[in-house]
Amino acid sequence: MIVTDNHMHLYNHLRLKALKQFKQAGGTHVFLISLLSHHYGIFPKKGEDFKDIFEEHLKLVGKGNQIVGCYAVLSVHPAEITVIGQKLGYDSAAEIMKDALELAARYVAEGKAVAIKSGRPHYEVSDYVWKLSNEVLQHAFSVARDVDCPVQIHTESFTIEGMAEIAKLADKEGLKREKVVKHFAPPAVEEMEEIGLFPSVIASGDNVLKAAQKSSRFLVETDYIDDAKRPGSVLGPKTVPRKIKELVEAGYEDVAYKICVENPEKIYGIEIDQ
Repeated sequence: MIVTDNHMHLYNHLRLKALKQFKQAGGTHVFLISLLSHHYGIFPKKGEDFKDIFEEHLKLVGKGNQIVGCYAVLSVHPAEITVIGQKLGYDSAAEIMKDALELAARYVAEGKAVAIKSGRPHYEVSDYVWKLSNEVLQHAFSVARDVDCPVQIHTESFTIEGMAEIAKLADKEGLKREKVVKHFAPPAVEEMEEIGLFPSVIASGDNVLKAAQKSSRFLVETDYIDDAKRPGSVLGPKTVPRKIKELVEAGYEDVAYKICVENPEKIYGIEIDQ
């Protein structure tokens, strides 16, 4: 059985051992997302400074591929607007982030990564920083359109109004709405389908079962952070395999196949080994 986690990080705790736990629990494929610049001990002063971050992440994905099927997603996390902006100014931060997104897209074009990650802050910021963040997100949609890849988005908590606003930003840049993958989504799969964005449902509680009872149009994730200060956060690496098994046992085998194989293949333009 194919079991795919759509959003996981490896950092300074279990590292590759997390993938071994994922595999032991029945996991087979995972999308690994790079972290913020400070996790790599790097303070970017220009977009090209993200190259070391991306290269380190790709090396880690390569090692992970010896354990399970791993796909690289290169992130310019929306919180970089604050991290960089507090030292260099927010306008400069936005330009650096845009340049970094272009760099990430080049890796996608070269076949080294399958998607980029962007978004807008999930915490309160000034109106001006919010405006800049939306400009950065819109630029992410533009470069993703050019290389025909999805954008995983990290955003404020789900609201129909907020997601509809983001969908319109994608429309402006000519990126198909289904190529916008809402990371850390609730099981509001019908609402997301109406808007057109693609939800990646966080596998906490009975979220996966609730989503499956409504639709098969979603992905599933743990958002495992692998931070030694917060072990097991957000959800442990064994969670998705367990939830998929529960789904199958509840009679939703077709949905399990859809969310772990067909949907990732369609969204990311990949072929999952079976």
